[in-house]
Amino acid sequence: QVQLVESGGGLVQAGGSLRLSCAASGRTFSSYVMGWFRQAPGKEREFVAAISWSGASTRYADSVKGRTTISRDNAKNTVYLQMNSLKPEDTAVYYCAAKRGVTTTTSGYDYWGQGTQVTVSS
Repeated sequence: QVQLVESGGGLVQAGGSLRLSCAASGRTFSSYVMGWFRQAPGKEREFVAAISWSGASTRYADSVKGRTTISRDNAKNTVYLQMNSLKPEDTAVYYCAAKRGVTTTTSGYDYWGQGTQVTVSS
């Protein structure tokens, strides 16, 4: 079992940056693949990025590739999402998720945080 708490969301102008954090409870954080997802109003939740337990493998959605970096600090039980060159279409609630395993998949996550709002103004 793992509990996830996101932070770092807010209001930012287009072209700006934000770094989201996700703090995880539990002693086995390093055994989880971690992911970020987002859900915009009226849309389905979509995959954003994922990182393997070691951090050696990452995966990104095409919509954020080149603008976003996922990273993790297993000593701090925290995963990060650095977002640059933000666009209004990045506006969404961003969720942190975790799953056991070794592959950075876009689905199949077992644990979810409550989400943090990111709003990008034009």
